[in-house]
Amino acid sequence: MAIEAVLFDFSGTLFRLERDPSWLVDITDHRGDPLDVEAQTELLRRMTAPVTLTVELDDEHLDAWHRRDLDPVLHRKVYLEVLRQSGIPRVEQAKALYGKLIDPSAWTPYPDTAEALRRVSEAGLTVGVLSNIAFDIRPAFAERGLDAYVDEFVLSYEVGAIKPEPAAFRIALDRLGTAPEHTLMVGDSDEADGGARRVGCAFAQVDPLPTTERTDGLLNALREHSVL
Repeated sequence: MAIEAVLFDFSGTLFRLERDPSWLVDITDHRGDPLDVEAQTELLRRMTAPVTLTVELDDEHLDAWHRRDLDPVLHRKVYLEVLRQSGIPRVEQAKALYGKLIDPSAWTPYPDTAEALRRVSEAGLTVGVLSNIAFDIRPAFAERGLDAYVDEFVLSYEVGAIKPEPAAFRIALDRLGTAPEHTLMVGDSDEADGGARRVGCAFAQVDPLPTTERTDGLLNALREHSVL
């Protein structure tokens, strides 16, 4: 059936938190040594992993992990613990890095994000962003004029539901006013975003590569589903 609406994930799909060396200039490990490039890359991976738990947590922090995208307080709590276990023992340094994670202006759009959103919107389709997240990502779009192409932002901490729960997708579909069989979900996680299939949506998966390595993943995904 013809696609009338497209839902996009945020992290690893439309935007990515790229490694910025300036963030880590003053960051040191437990020995007081600067982090090497490999350690910096792994640190950012742990900060942005959509589903996979990268460290072992006690019961208190494990509960916070499972509910992190529903509550900004729990999100901050568990990610400071993840950073501590990832070799950033100094609280002030962990807080500074966490601040980058939740700063919308620190996120980088993929090279084809603007074109993909624009072309879908101008084709007359309804556009939504459905994200498991505990902070407001709208400024990341507004700063680049991309909010003009998005009809609805459905953020887990605002609606009280997270992907792959069917409720998250149903809320988004209700907001867009579209039927699941006419809706395509585009995301980087088969586990989280792929949950759209359970409510009857089509699903297109993109690879959450660095933005310099994935230049047309969104456009290709849309073409494969005859959206463009």
